[in-house]
Amino acid sequence: MACVCGSGKENRETYLQPLREIFSRYSTEQANLIPILQEAQEQYGYLPADILQEIASSMKLSTAKVYGVVTFYTQFHLKPRGKNVIRVCTGTACHVRGGTEVLRAIEQDLGITSGGTTENLQFTLETVACIGACGLAPVIMINDDTYGRLSPDKVAGILAGYRDEDMTPEIESTLKLAN
Repeated sequence: MACVCGSGKENRETYLQPLREIFSRYSTEQANLIPILQEAQEQYGYLPADILQEIASSMKLSTAKVYGVVTFYTQFHLKPRGKNVIRVCTGTACHVRGGTEVLRAIEQDLGITSGGTTENLQFTLETVACIGACGLAPVIMINDDTYGRLSPDKVAGILAGYRDEDMTPEIESTLKLAN
């Protein structure tokens, strides 16, 4: 499987340096797999296949075992995610008060469906069973910001505040790997 770091040994070593720093803080016991995966995802923005293979190799585990853990827990992501993660509540209160229409307005504005990420990596759209703000239904969260009592006509204005028009996919990808 090809490395997302580019070609050449020097590029690969630079790419893997953050992972090596993570490994320096943990023993290779299997009990440390989840914390290592969490830190790796925080560092790389998601868990690329080559990082999973490196983790498996360093911990003397099969890649299948590591992949199994990653796919079991919803906190882990195998694809790049947007800079802004939008969570749309689909719980009963939000559904009854128009949450589906709010979701459709977001999907239309961003050109993606739930579970998708925009091409420029600015937004990832997810649905969740409950945000816990039923009195404000329908509700969405963008990163750590909560927006309640929404209607489809409010969506464009909210999303506009999170758009970075100068960000190209190449720049965003570089920023994700650098963080």
